[in-house]
Amino acid sequence: MLKFLVRRLLQLIPVVIGVTILVFALMHFIPGDPAQVLAGESATPEQIEALNKRLGLDQPYPVQYFRYMANLIQLDFGTSIRSGQPVSDLIFPRLGITFELALYSTILSVFLGLIAGVISATKRGTFTDSAIMVAALFGMSMPNFWLGLILIQWFALGNIPIIGDLPFIDTTWFKPSGWGSIDQLVLPVVMLGVSGAAIIARMTRSSMLEVIHQDYIRTARAKGVKERYVIYRHALKNALIPVITVVGISFGGLLGGAVLSESVFAINGMGRLILDAITTRDFPVMQAGILIAALCFVLVNLLVDIAYRFVNKRVDID
Repeated sequence: MLKFLVRRLLQLIPVVIGVTILVFALMHFIPGDPAQVLAGESATPEQIEALNKRLGLDQPYPVQYFRYMANLIQLDFGTSIRSGQPVSDLIFPRLGITFELALYSTILSVFLGLIAGVISATKRGTFTDSAIMVAALFGMSMPNFWLGLILIQWFALGNIPIIGDLPFIDTTWFKPSGWGSIDQLVLPVVMLGVSGAAIIARMTRSSMLEVIHQDYIRTARAKGVKERYVIYRHALKNALIPVITVVGISFGGLLGGAVLSESVFAINGMGRLILDAITTRDFPVMQAGILIAALCFVLVNLLVDIAYRFVNKRVDID
């Protein structure tokens, strides 16, 4: 295990360097001049040139990149061009919000997806199986932002078409924006959790159907082991490997910034910060945000590999 961790951490170094080069190149290829955006449309060429010089944007690209890497080694992400604040002061508080959103959404996805997938696999060919798979297909196909708007319309504004304007039914249970209180958490978590649960349900069903017909499952049943123990302690445990992969990819993607959910529900998370930085050409914030998102994704993949060993001792990660 220790050898595996050391090897993966060493592999992280070229990945990070590659990400920084790619992000730096992409940011500078985006049309537009950040100095022009900051100075305004009425700025003179002399003012724009002076601003570029003050920000260091007049230097050759290799010089700018190596200066950025030198600061990065010292954990200095630079200063925001737009606000003048240290980038770390802008990103890390937002990263905490995005982490909470990703964690709660993933927990909901795993809880609903595993239950639905196991039930669907054990009820294969029945109406229950078909109903769950149709619901999962709908959940996968449905745009997240559309679901978010529907949730706001129904459960924040209280405009459910079936109920109408009945005075004795009030469905304004949650707040449509913000983050912090429980009534602000539910709708964005449900919005992201539904699509994740649909994917996990289908993956769990497929994996369970492969495992449930194995010889050791038939042997356990022949020995008189109760069906629920056969399903949950033998079959599900060995069917979790591909499910863990899906969960890890989903969680890593959400950590990268749930831009749609944060935009729909006006959540000041990292995804929304990166989107605003792209709009205003704030290079330091963009580079730091995307770099941290890539690091989070790599670390989540490392945790997924370790989880394989804990779920199934036969998996050799060394």
